[in-house]
Amino acid sequence: MDEVVSALIDLALVEDVGLGDVTSEYFVPADRMARAMVLGKTDGILAGTEIAKEVFQRVDEETGVNILLDDGSHIAPGAIVMEVRGAARSLLTAERTALNFLQRLSGVATKTAEFVEAVRGTGAVILDTRKTTPGWRFLQKAAVVSGGGQNHRMGLYDRAMVKDNHLVAEGGLEALQAGIKELKEENPGVQVELEVDRLEQMEAFLTLEGVDYILLDNMDNETLAKAVAMRSENGPLLEASGGVNLETVRGIAETGVKYISVGALTHSAIALDLSLEFVNVD
Repeated sequence: MDEVVSALIDLALVEDVGLGDVTSEYFVPADRMARAMVLGKTDGILAGTEIAKEVFQRVDEETGVNILLDDGSHIAPGAIVMEVRGAARSLLTAERTALNFLQRLSGVATKTAEFVEAVRGTGAVILDTRKTTPGWRFLQKAAVVSGGGQNHRMGLYDRAMVKDNHLVAEGGLEALQAGIKELKEENPGVQVELEVDRLEQMEAFLTLEGVDYILLDNMDNETLAKAVAMRSENGPLLEASGGVNLETVRGIAETGVKYISVGALTHSAIALDLSLEFVNVD
C-alpha cells in the first residue's frame, strides 16, 4: 500500500467516521455478524477493489473480504464484485468510504474504456493527464490502466514537458537545445516533450536533439495529418491534445498520431453505480 494512498484512506475514514458511527453503535447490536455483497448496478469497468478491501479491513481487521472480480473486469447489473463478512457494525461503518473509492475509480476505468474502444484498430494509444483529483493521482492513473489506457507522466518530476508558457521565458532554439542537453546529462532517465501549436514550430523543433515526444496542441485533423507526415521514422513520437471527446477521438486517431491525451478520463468521469447489499444476517 503506497504511503500516499494509505494516508488518503485514513483521511477519508476520519472525515466520515469522526468520533464514531453513532447510528451503528446505538441501533446495531455489537455481537451481530453479517455477510454482504458489493453488486454492480450498471455496465462498466471495475477498478479500486484492493482499495475497497483495505477500507473494510482498516475499519476492522477481522473483516473477511473476498474479491470475486479483478480490476479491469467488465461488470453488468447484478454482478457480484466482492463478498464481505464480519461484525455488522464494522461493515456498515466502512460501507460508504469503500464504495466511494470503488465507484469513482470504476468510473475512471469505464470512461477510459469508452475512449479505447472508440479508437480500436487505429493503433492510437489513449493517455491520461495530470488533471486528477488532488491526492487521488496514483489511484486514478491505476484506474486508467484498468480501463485499457496508458499513463502519461505521473507528475512534474518524471518527464520534462516544455509548453508555451515555458517557451516565453527561454531564448530560442539554441537555449532550448542547451536545456535539453543539460537535463539529459543530469537526469538520464527523464524524457523530454515539446508542445507545438503550429507546423512551423514543429519543423523547427524537429531539428533539435534529445526530443522524445512532440505534443500537437489543439490542431485540426488536417493539420495533425500534415504533422504526422513531417515526422521521420525515428523522430519524436507524436501526441495529440485538446478538443478530444468521444465524438472527435476517432478522427484524431485516424490522422496517424501515436498518442492521444484525454483530461476527461479523470476530471469528467461519472462514478459507476455500485451498492452493498446485506444477506443472511445472523
